[in-house]
Amino acid sequence: MSSRGGKLAPEVNRALFVKNLSYSVTPEELFDLFGKFGPIRQVRQGISTSTKGTAFVVYEDVMDAKQACDKLNGYNFQSRYLVVA
Repeated sequence: MSSRGGKLAPEVNRALFVKNLSYSVTPEELFDLFGKFGPIRQVRQGISTSTKGTAFVVYEDVMDAKQACDKLNGYNFQSRYLVVA
């Protein structure tokens, strides 16, 4: 059974929640960073006072999202350690 065809745990999702982002980060910078792991369908950044510094990154493929989560959680980006779930 290939890893792409196998069953995944229910918590594995194509959408990643990212927090502890710099308030000055751009969507293009997020596409560049997260795009290294596979095609991205969408990036949505928080813009209100309570959601600034957060984003959702949605991948085309769940395995790309899992790999990005594994590699980027705790990654130092723009002098901040990302929290990716």
